[in-house]
Amino acid sequence: MAERFEMRASDADRDRIAEILRDAHGEGRLDQDELVARVEATYDAKTYRDLDQLIADLPVRRSPAAGLVRPVSAPPPQRRRTARRVGRSLLTGAWWFYGIVLAINLTVWLAVSITSDVPEYFWPIWVAGPWGVMLGALELAYRSGERR
Repeated sequence: MAERFEMRASDADRDRIAEILRDAHGEGRLDQDELVARVEATYDAKTYRDLDQLIADLPVRRSPAAGLVRPVSAPPPQRRRTARRVGRSLLTGAWWFYGIVLAINLTVWLAVSITSDVPEYFWPIWVAGPWGVMLGALELAYRSGERR
């Protein structure tokens, strides 16, 4: 039986190492050029040893019970949907729905205005105004909770 470091790595292992490298870049530990080079090397890697060498100089969270265990053999952490992520998704969906409804109303108003002899009263403002103010207030409230 082959030693762990001689075993072939899977695509999931390569993806976990690429995620560690992207996190290190986000923390300022790697510059853009080094990130690109290491990620390319990650997807060219064949064994766990190749992958481990790419993150050897980075602080990686290790399990205290297992000692110095590299994350290549650990399962990926489960992502939780936090309240902020759910709120952002709902707010983004509301903005898209608002834009679609507003586009339909403007199209109807424009079509009626073009086909009539007299310019039509701009009634879409009653759809766009209050709804836009409400969404704007919700967006500001959401953004006021962001970390600086």
